[in-house]
Amino acid sequence: MKQFNTLLFFLFLSLHLIAGKVDTVTVFSNSMQKEIKCVVITPKNYKKSKDRFPVVYLLHGYSGNYAGWLKDAPQLAQKADELKMMIVCPDGGYYSWYFDSPIDPKMKYETFVSKELVSYIDSNYKTIADKNKRAITGLSMGGHGALYLAVRNKEVFGLAGSMCGGVDIRPFPDKWQIKQVLGDITTNKENWDNYAVINQVSNLKNGELKLLIDCGLGDFFLEVNRSLHQKLMQLKIGHDYTERPGVHNGAYWGSAVDYHLLFFKKEFEK
Repeated sequence: MKQFNTLLFFLFLSLHLIAGKVDTVTVFSNSMQKEIKCVVITPKNYKKSKDRFPVVYLLHGYSGNYAGWLKDAPQLAQKADELKMMIVCPDGGYYSWYFDSPIDPKMKYETFVSKELVSYIDSNYKTIADKNKRAITGLSMGGHGALYLAVRNKEVFGLAGSMCGGVDIRPFPDKWQIKQVLGDITTNKENWDNYAVINQVSNLKNGELKLLIDCGLGDFFLEVNRSLHQKLMQLKIGHDYTERPGVHNGAYWGSAVDYHLLFFKKEFEK
């Protein structure tokens, strides 16, 4: 037992030594007139380094917050150091779906993430302010949000991903408070059509975004992810698509995020 405890201690120490630094910052959103918390993870030797770093924006899911990713993927600080990148986890509200809501002028999370937050991070950190060194991904609501923001802001993001994302919201008209952002589907069908990622990708040209999409075989979003994959194939838009065992939970995206970060790292280096 003593040897086992000693091994655990050295394992913890080694992980600590190679882990990045985790901070929580508050960013003022001019569009929403409020302060929003974000986790910012930098590589371990960020302050001493003369290098600038690519950035991955990581979006949480419905009912989550800015700190959720650290709970489900505690390895993120280690990954930031290992892959020499920054990771930013913004608070996207309880049910924003990362939209600029057409019915609620106080909810402008597309503007916040894609403009205000990116501007803040590039102004206050040693980033590479280039869309090809800037990626965005997320889980569930955040998976939809990441693809939605990237497709609509191709001048900002060059890479995007989704982990078990709700990539077509229309089959779920009474779920996850989406109608509080878009209105009831029976009277606001155009909003639901226009704000669904599966329709937004029609505005893409092949090569405009590096895309990575994955979903668990037991996930309730599997069919909408398969439909998105088929649509991208029909549009001849290159993308990586994976299905693997798993359901809609933290164990799935806590593991999947490692693949996304590695995918982005390889693309950043091209």
